[in-house]
Amino acid sequence: MRAIVTVVGKDRVGIIAGICGVLAGLNVNVLDISQTILQEVFVMNMLVDIKEANVSFAAIVEALEREGERLGMSVRIQLEEIFNAMHKI
Repeated sequence: MRAIVTVVGKDRVGIIAGICGVLAGLNVNVLDISQTILQEVFVMNMLVDIKEANVSFAAIVEALEREGERLGMSVRIQLEEIFNAMHKI
């Protein structure tokens, strides 16, 4: 099962390391990553594989939200099926 992680906020050192560290600790594999900085705003989208995660999806959501608070970033995760359904025309 795959999910999309979105991270947005003021650019600073350690964003990718913080988010990837949380995911690795939960046994979530990063499949693809795209990031850019628009002036001073950091934007990152990640495609992750959660099928081997050692916690529930709700626990992944909580862990990413906590890391987002620590980093001063907005961090969201949604299942790929929901993401795709929301973006169909």
